[in-house]
Amino acid sequence: MEIRVSLTGRGDLAAQIYRELLDAILDGRLRSGERLPPSRELAGRLGVSRNTVTVAYDRLAAEGFLVGKTGAGTYVCPRHLIHERPRAAPAGRGVRSRPLWESLAGEAVPEPPGNIRYDFRSGLPDPGLFPLETWRRLISRELRRADLPGYADPAGHAGLRDAIARSVGVSRSVHAGADDVLITQGAQQALDLIGRVLIEPGDRVAVEEPGYRPARRLFRSLGAHVTGVPVDDEGLDVDALPDDARLVYVTPAHQFPLGVPMSLRRRAALLAWAARHDAVIVEDDYDSEYRFEGRPLDSLQSIDACGRVIYLGSFSKTLLPMLRLGFLIAPASLRPALRAAKHLTDRHGDQVAQGALATLIDEGLLSRHIRKATQEYALRRTAIITALRTRFTGLLDLIPSAAGLHLCTRPSPGANPDLETALSRAHHSGLALTDLAPSYADHPHPGLILGYGLIHPTDIDKGMSLLAEAFNA
Repeated sequence: MEIRVSLTGRGDLAAQIYRELLDAILDGRLRSGERLPPSRELAGRLGVSRNTVTVAYDRLAAEGFLVGKTGAGTYVCPRHLIHERPRAAPAGRGVRSRPLWESLAGEAVPEPPGNIRYDFRSGLPDPGLFPLETWRRLISRELRRADLPGYADPAGHAGLRDAIARSVGVSRSVHAGADDVLITQGAQQALDLIGRVLIEPGDRVAVEEPGYRPARRLFRSLGAHVTGVPVDDEGLDVDALPDDARLVYVTPAHQFPLGVPMSLRRRAALLAWAARHDAVIVEDDYDSEYRFEGRPLDSLQSIDACGRVIYLGSFSKTLLPMLRLGFLIAPASLRPALRAAKHLTDRHGDQVAQGALATLIDEGLLSRHIRKATQEYALRRTAIITALRTRFTGLLDLIPSAAGLHLCTRPSPGANPDLETALSRAHHSGLALTDLAPSYADHPHPGLILGYGLIHPTDIDKGMSLLAEAFNA
């Protein structure tokens, strides 16, 4: 590898080379077993005599940091023979972020316990269901193409935009062509782009209460005043929206985290409210592909006659979060600004992965995967519902939900379980699950969110049994 050695002045150059290489070995920049350049080559780069470099190498070898292999070169000694020192950037104690970011950093999502045996975390699909071999084949096909671009269109791969427009048009009745689609690195980047384009510091943004915390925190980071609006059995309470809201963020197909769909009456009321108040609605359709009961309602965007709705979608639940693939569909009036924001923030996304996803959609492979995954998740969902109804009667009530990758529960009327203690006991037993309370910005309500994307079907009964023990203890 390329080694940078900084020489200053005309003093003992061999000693300077020695110290530079020793520092690189001790802080881990040069790793165990790594080959150093030949002395003649390094001498040529540094403009010194070969003997100067040889003296430095010999001293490091004599002290046990390097080892020479006849005919093979000079290598860093095995790490266990070297006492490393930590490597870190300067502390920069005099440099501070804006106070807002210090408060947001303090709201970090807690890490799951390290001894997870029964994983009920929400929002995560089963990586074992991912069509890995098919994905490898499609990625290889994209890499073999002769016309791989340099910098690409910030809106994303043309084939993927066309595939998405057709796909959501069929599955969710979304009105869009390829030019209306902008590919993003997940829904969170889509929210960031929308916020940059639409929100001025001090603007009011309305979000669901309870709701998706990362969206709330992102809007706050852009300087917005974020107001929570209550959610009931019909979804967002439109009558409770603040009159000065510039933007309203909703999850109408499968409200996060409660799981209730927004009724058609509320959808119509929300669209009428946005038209009266010159506001924008962001519709996050994050996991409605997995539907287990009933017929899905049309998307909010499909019944929007005034161009007030920006529709978001993501492949984090249908494929894998690590792929960072999502999209937004915006009214034509916002397209130039959103493309400019995308270009300024990250230029464009991964064209190879986007091309592979386009083929996955066009050849019907994504639809096939979703059907197969839905069948698997349906079994897990049923097992959790059965356990809730048999082991938690009179303790936890299930909130009805027909789609998605999680179920939400609340304490039964008259019950007053100590959820904090029960969660602590559950975590010590190896269960990972989510507390409902942090989804509220104000006046948190108790409850549990149970995901079934990661839990193995054979582990559900035992995991729910341990959860019941945590409550009963």
